[in-house]
Amino acid sequence: MKVFLKIGILCLSVALAATLVVLPGSPQAREIKIGVLYPLTGGAAAAGRELKAGAELAAEIANKAMPEIDMTMAKNAGIKSLGGATIKLIIKDHEGNPTLGADLAKKLILDDKVDGILGCYYSSVTKTVSAVAEQYGIPMINGTSTSPGLTTRGFKWFWRTTPHDKWFTKDLFELLKGLTEGKVKGVAAVPKKQLQTIASACEKTEWGSHVSELIKSMSKEYGFKLRKSLLYAAKSADLSSEVRSLKAAKPDVMLFASYTSDAILMVKTLKAQKAHPKIIWGQDAGFEKPEFRNTLGKTIEGILTRTVFLPKVVEIKPLAGQINKLYKAKTGNDLGGASARAFTGLQTWVYILEKAGSTKPADIQKAANSIEIPGKELVVPWAGIKFSTTGDEMGQNVLGSGLIGQYQMGKDGKIGLEIVYPFDVASANMIFPFPGF
Repeated sequence: MKVFLKIGILCLSVALAATLVVLPGSPQAREIKIGVLYPLTGGAAAAGRELKAGAELAAEIANKAMPEIDMTMAKNAGIKSLGGATIKLIIKDHEGNPTLGADLAKKLILDDKVDGILGCYYSSVTKTVSAVAEQYGIPMINGTSTSPGLTTRGFKWFWRTTPHDKWFTKDLFELLKGLTEGKVKGVAAVPKKQLQTIASACEKTEWGSHVSELIKSMSKEYGFKLRKSLLYAAKSADLSSEVRSLKAAKPDVMLFASYTSDAILMVKTLKAQKAHPKIIWGQDAGFEKPEFRNTLGKTIEGILTRTVFLPKVVEIKPLAGQINKLYKAKTGNDLGGASARAFTGLQTWVYILEKAGSTKPADIQKAANSIEIPGKELVVPWAGIKFSTTGDEMGQNVLGSGLIGQYQMGKDGKIGLEIVYPFDVASANMIFPFPGF
């Protein structure tokens, strides 16, 4: 009799335990695992630290109740539709290596059992990681990779929140066009013959190669002459020959797509060889990092960079000021293009999960394809987030936009970025021409 009683108690215990087990995808899940892949070592480690901090801050805000912040996810203390489930980030370093990125993605999916992926900054790594996610049917949100080709593959499990380089490069040529039409704040109309010639140098991975091709096509479209177009290795120890080649073309405008270490080296080499074009423009990435500014100081005054966020945005968007204050307390730096987009990428994960009310991939997919996040909820100055579900850009946010900033010396004696494009939100007169080194 005692044996049967023990067996009965054991069976009852197992049955009770089974009712407490949280199955994947169930509304009672208490923790949602998001695999995060960024370059935390290597040439883009500085960017990786920003990206990581931005995503972590978004997760912190989502997991806690912060009613003073004017953002829906700050008021729920977790995913409300999933019973207050919290976000857990499992962060991996892909080192800028596409093969390593793919291997880490497999481990996150198969070993860590993540519910989704966020990453990867390098477009070349995002390309391989998203292919793995597509293979396993795991949702991936990309907040910071800008190679246009990433959203032309027809993937069903990939969504990108950031605008891509076709949009950003178009912004540059609209700025050049605006200079010739007298639309730039503080600058009289510049005769086009004074801005006619262009030279470009881009690092030769997935991202830089695409930017180079975009510059070629848009130079022709907008009626500019591209005299030199170079591709170089981002990890080059010496860029002297590249700069000599650029100078020999005698361009009015020099355009670059560089990561942090090579952006710094490129500008140092331009200075050493006394290059003096009328405009120097960087395609974000290394040209916007705190290390770029801190290393080169006043040398960079007058240089332009595209971005999606500048500290000046806080003057026109109070929510951005609230988040920037938290980020600066956490890192010592203002939000930048990388960190603001990483924040927005994780924030998008939160809103999609809230709408899905589930961690089942099919439910997440349905929510992502139908969600529309209003611009007032975002720190970046976009109209919002809404993903294309048809045409050639499946999963691309169609409501994003870019900014172009210029490094200028502030009244406090510190170098910082002022908005010069779009023209209607310019925060300062543009310095033109580039004053030289």
